[in-house]
Amino acid sequence: MVTSNNPPATPLGDSDKWENDLLRRYPREGKGGRKFRDYESEARPSVREFYRLNHRHQTMDFVREKQAEYLPLRKRRMTVWEALEYLNTLVDDSDPDIDLPQIEHLLQTAEAIRRDGHPRWFILAGLIHDLGKILCLFGEPQWAVVGDTFPLGCRFSEKIVYHQFFADNPDSVQPEYATAPGIYEEGCGLNQVTMSWGHDEYLYHVVKDRLPEPALYMIRYHSCYPIHREGEYDHLMNDHDHEMFAWVKAFNPYDLYTKSSDRVDFTALRPFYEDLIEEYLPGELAW
Repeated sequence: MVTSNNPPATPLGDSDKWENDLLRRYPREGKGGRKFRDYESEARPSVREFYRLNHRHQTMDFVREKQAEYLPLRKRRMTVWEALEYLNTLVDDSDPDIDLPQIEHLLQTAEAIRRDGHPRWFILAGLIHDLGKILCLFGEPQWAVVGDTFPLGCRFSEKIVYHQFFADNPDSVQPEYATAPGIYEEGCGLNQVTMSWGHDEYLYHVVKDRLPEPALYMIRYHSCYPIHREGEYDHLMNDHDHEMFAWVKAFNPYDLYTKSSDRVDFTALRPFYEDLIEEYLPGELAW
């Protein structure tokens, strides 16, 4: 029996099944009119179990614990390219839309952004946006690495996927978290709001002093579907958040819909991306 103190690390089997479920929730035609596999009529017990664990364990106390553990950024030192190669040891063997290493998904995302003529920092955000998933390689369970992210310290929105599982979250019975603003002032701005822990928040802290602010918003909030796709938590956002979320919304389709079985020419692309990394994120970074 699974207990709350010892949750399994991999209810999904592999972490990218969460992204496959996003395609079910937010479907769109893929390249060449090909539709991504539709899970609408399929039972997804692994996804339900993932969100049961995520919604049970993502509490303010848990996030503070992870902030104290990871945000000193003392796990290791790596260049961005070394981090990409490290992440590449996570290979999704059961993704129905793509059977490629992680680095190829990131290159596909970045190349799509590049083809559309976006700024170089936007291309770089596409390349690195999932690097925080190395948390899995540091031993973190999936529910603390991937999944839709959301604010803590206030009432959980009913539009968060599998909202019913928050009934088992200890924060749900804390009076100070029971209102829509919770512990925050309305319009305080998302920078004042504690988000659930995962690869977005972790990578944001790794690169926050090195990239333009729109890129940082893309990285920090690209999994926050309750905000950028469902329109929730507007009462916590300020005018600057709304301005920056235009970039998050511009980034999201590249993240969701660029998976393809077409292989990228890794050798040919590497010089361009090494130069791009050197421009913004040179040398070793603290992780």
